[in-house]
Amino acid sequence: MSAELTYAMIGGGIGANIGLVHRRAIALDGRARLVAGALSSTPERSAESAKELGLDPERSYGTYQELFELESNREDRVDFVSIVTPNDTHYPIAKMALQHGFHVVLDKPATHSSAQAQELCDLAESKGLVCCVTYNYTGYPMIRQARAMVRDGVLGNIRKVFLEYHQDWLATDLESQGHKQASWRVDPTKAGLGGALGDIGTHAENLISFVTGLSMESLYANLQAFVPGRTLDDDVSVMIRYTGGAHGILTASQVCIGESNGISLRVYGDQGGLVWYQDSANDLRVTKVGANPVLYTRSGPGLHRDAVVSSHTPPGHPEGYLEAFSNIYRGAIDRILSLGSGGERADLSRLAELIPGMDDGTQGVRFVEKCVESSQKNTQVNWA
Repeated sequence: MSAELTYAMIGGGIGANIGLVHRRAIALDGRARLVAGALSSTPERSAESAKELGLDPERSYGTYQELFELESNREDRVDFVSIVTPNDTHYPIAKMALQHGFHVVLDKPATHSSAQAQELCDLAESKGLVCCVTYNYTGYPMIRQARAMVRDGVLGNIRKVFLEYHQDWLATDLESQGHKQASWRVDPTKAGLGGALGDIGTHAENLISFVTGLSMESLYANLQAFVPGRTLDDDVSVMIRYTGGAHGILTASQVCIGESNGISLRVYGDQGGLVWYQDSANDLRVTKVGANPVLYTRSGPGLHRDAVVSSHTPPGHPEGYLEAFSNIYRGAIDRILSLGSGGERADLSRLAELIPGMDDGTQGVRFVEKCVESSQKNTQVNWA
């Protein structure tokens, strides 16, 4: 599937690093081209951002409402919309996009509530539209290798899972210093119920779910705001019980000084274990009972097809964050292209099958809700 699509971006204008990351990830494979946008919170800044990005002034919109109304009437309307705004706006923007018949790629966490997320999930399904969530760490080839090995039973029955996602950028009171990205992330009216929990804890939950396929049975969470005066959590610890007896430990923190973006995943079964670190993302260490560790490398021999099709460069050339991010958009584009003009659906590519959908987005928001409930009650809560 090699056709080039067109897309509009909502948010992600001047000064918004995440918009730049999304655009670079999309551009990496030349599968889609930015042609329209409502890029900032004011019409003036939107126009300024559009000019900087070289958009046709006719397709630079002051608001997302204007974009959907006018784009939907164009013969060359965009194929999909990328939404990279603060959390509180995800739901109304995505809902309007779907109502106007646009496919959606939505930043995480999907919405403020699981009810909103489920509504988007149902709306996309009823209209036959793609709506996926950018849990971009699932795009790493060796994460997909880990998933295949766990699902194929290489580790046996899973007993224990550890997922750590640690940052340090909110270790001080940046929000009182006018730091834009910090300010909205610690504001419950914009960020939602969770601070670090929603921002990176949802990534952590999704990584465990993606790799292991385990279903949560119950959890016990401790949410903490270490920085004085901060309303939302900046540090999260969660103990999880999974159906079938496996246990999980998930920690997500934005106050761990010295950790810029440290992600580690360890999965242990009764026949073996695996370890993956983002700072050596091209490697996966697997150890079977009674054997020496085996190091699997991206584009090396013996890899599952999911890792192979997710790789961009030949062996010996490291890949990283942007390539992983681009795999989410590659899959989304393949999924969009699988939908024929008459409503018929072609076979999905493997990349399309692996992308996180709105069901994953709904689970992520529900995870936030359950963790907040557990922490507030200081008790274990059931998932069901």
